[in-house]
Amino acid sequence: MRTAAVGAWYDLRRLDDGVTLIREAHVKPFYRCNIWHVRGRDRDLLVDSGMGVVSLRDHVRLVRERTLIAIGSHTHFDHIGGHHEFAERAVHATEAEILAYPSRRNTVADGWVRDDMFTALPPDGFRAADYEVRPAPATRLLRDGDIVDLGDRRFEVMHLPGHSPGSIALWEDATGMLFSGDAVYDGALVDDAYHSDVNAYLESMERLRRVPARIVHAGHFDSFGRQRLVELVDQYLAGRRRPGCPAAPPA
Repeated sequence: MRTAAVGAWYDLRRLDDGVTLIREAHVKPFYRCNIWHVRGRDRDLLVDSGMGVVSLRDHVRLVRERTLIAIGSHTHFDHIGGHHEFAERAVHATEAEILAYPSRRNTVADGWVRDDMFTALPPDGFRAADYEVRPAPATRLLRDGDIVDLGDRRFEVMHLPGHSPGSIALWEDATGMLFSGDAVYDGALVDDAYHSDVNAYLESMERLRRVPARIVHAGHFDSFGRQRLVELVDQYLAGRRRPGCPAAPPA
């Protein structure tokens, strides 16, 4: 397999409401985390940081222009690989130990990181077997209901366990914008990792169904609106609901 040019590893797409999508161009879509940058008045927000196989700070000027807080929606390898590059780092308290002491097992890199997840290999002699996330101890621990304040923008932390114990979403009521991490995205959802919990996931999905989101910027694949959010939630609930559990209430 060919090796990618270091300068071509990331691509950017500017969206509405001060949001920029950053993607690792040579990671296949199923494995590729959406890295979200949000402009604020007093500081910026980064939701997830990708695999970290190419420096985000060195090659994406946007993330080093201003003071920034990097939040991990959870601590799987594809979402926190670049967190060590940022001075301010936040994650849900339940997964703080993983961010501080990552291993191939606890970040689920074992079994997932393979050469065939790339369309071109990262530069500098990358070997999938040697890949590890670098430690990045949190400077802030997040809990449900906490507010991430950018000065002119406020994001509420929603703790949505299931995919992982510390999975979170960030909700901006003023714009109807939800950064959902891997709690929900428009693709096959993963609930069989070593620390996944299907029962918790069901409860998180019920909560997500009540969120009046105008736009959902997810951890993978394309963004979507409220109608698609409800469809995805209902599909998951229908596939995983325990016998005898009541159906979800109307949205």
